Amino acid sequence: MEIPEFTCLCPLTGQPDFATLSLEYVPDRLCLELKSLKLYVWSYRNQGAFHEAVTNRMLDDLVRAAQPRFMRLTAKFNVRGGIHTSVVAEHRKRGWKATG
Repeated sequence: MEIPEFTCLCPLTGQPDFATLSLEYVPDRLCLELKSLKLYVWSYRNQGAFHEAVTNRMLDDLVRAAQPRFMRLTAKFNVRGGIHTSVVAEHRKRGWKATG
């Protein structure tokens, strides 16, 4: 899934940060519902968050909700202060191995 309109606020300046999120996952028994995911992502619009912290928190929340075999969240933030930030957070269920 690609989510090109993620926004949150810089916790220090209050200015908006923009990112494209890419979510890859291998479900187990549960799947993510797209409307719920959209509303969850929108909930960050007015929250202050550092790039690394928000990416890890989102992965933790999504893993808790879906309990997947594997999940990877990549957040590619737009340039701020001349620096482009890309954060990757990953979860693997104990014992799960990719095949193929």
